[in-house]
Amino acid sequence: MTTTFIDTNKCDRKELGAGLGVESEILNGALCGAQNVVGKLRWLDKGDAIEVGPVEDTHQLLYLMEGEGTIELDGKPYDVNKGKGLYLGPKEKARIGQRGNAPLKLFQLIVPKVND
Repeated sequence: MTTTFIDTNKCDRKELGAGLGVESEILNGALCGAQNVVGKLRWLDKGDAIEVGPVEDTHQLLYLMEGEGTIELDGKPYDVNKGKGLYLGPKEKARIGQRGNAPLKLFQLIVPKVND
C-alpha cells in the first residue's frame, strides 16, 4: 500500500446547477487507487440545497466541516453546524440546505457494498 497525498485545493470543482452548489471528488480510484469508495467535498451557498440518497447497496457518511445548515430526515428538519455528521443506509435519504451567512462545506463519503 502506498501513501498518497491529495491536494484537495487542486481537485476539479464541478458546478451542479442553480441552487445545487459545487462538488469536488477528492477520493476515488484515479486520485489514489480507492476502488470501493468515493469521497467528495461539497459547498452550498445561500439558498443552495441538495438531496442525498437513497442509493441501493451504498452507505454514506456526511460530515459538516464549515458553516450552518438544515438536514431534513423523514420530513423533520434538524439545524446543524460544524462538527455534526449524518449516516445514511442504502434505503435512506436526506435533504441538506445551507443556512446562515457563511457557505456550508460538507465531506461526503460513499461506500458501496463490495461483492466477493
